[in-house]
Amino acid sequence: MSIGGDGYGDERDYADSGRRGTRTRLPESETAARPPVVRPGKTLLTVVGVVVLLIAALAFATRGGGGNNADGKAPDQTQPTAPTGVAPVEGGTGIPSGFARTEQGAQSAAANYAVALVSAEIIQPGARPEIVQRVFVPGKVDDMRARMDEAYSAAFLDKLGLREDGTAPAGSTYVSRTVPVGTKVVSYSSTSTDLEVWCTGVYGLAGQESTTPVTTDWFTMKLKLAWADGDWKVESFAQEAGPAPVNGDLRASSADDIAEAVEGFGGFTYAR
Repeated sequence: MSIGGDGYGDERDYADSGRRGTRTRLPESETAARPPVVRPGKTLLTVVGVVVLLIAALAFATRGGGGNNADGKAPDQTQPTAPTGVAPVEGGTGIPSGFARTEQGAQSAAANYAVALVSAEIIQPGARPEIVQRVFVPGKVDDMRARMDEAYSAAFLDKLGLREDGTAPAGSTYVSRTVPVGTKVVSYSSTSTDLEVWCTGVYGLAGQESTTPVTTDWFTMKLKLAWADGDWKVESFAQEAGPAPVNGDLRASSADDIAEAVEGFGGFTYAR
């Protein structure tokens, strides 16, 4: 699923690379695991054309030009991924907060927010308000909440095969889990940062009667973060497809195997 300035599904966004591997912390409980189902972004674009609803008002702000970042390096220079050294505070929704006011802290925030914005919980009316409150800058909260409420309507959820509360019917499991592959800083300052997060993920409805089986996807999420209320928050975001590798020659697992894996393996709650 993807929510962004330019589209869902067929148009997504994110990227980065480095010598040191990405460090992750596993959730302390399975409450942080993300439910499974069809990627809302993709279906949104193809089924309802809701791209305008979620992205029109969040046009990706003009990227900073050829300025240097905090380390004195050009923004487009590839840099290795590294831990921030500052642990975020705990978050009740599984979304970390308290990111360091540094370039690394902004990358960490972007990776975690990408996971939250393309999750199974974001389409659930009961969970969405708190997610939006925790992820967006105060001035965007009400607008984004209204747009998402309209986009993830009961009619839209029904087309995904879900109940009005955004959960899967008995015997099925909704899967929408995003995994950041890397991050890249486009421009950085202590008050505003443009970043890209390269992501992969699994999306779909696992179940014997599902017409939208769980599939993988690759997309890049572009976020503009602003320093607000002592933390990095999302001011705008957009998505685009790829970069995507050649599909491996793997045998597809059964719907039951996918559902068991999603329920058995908790999702990451803190990247980098």
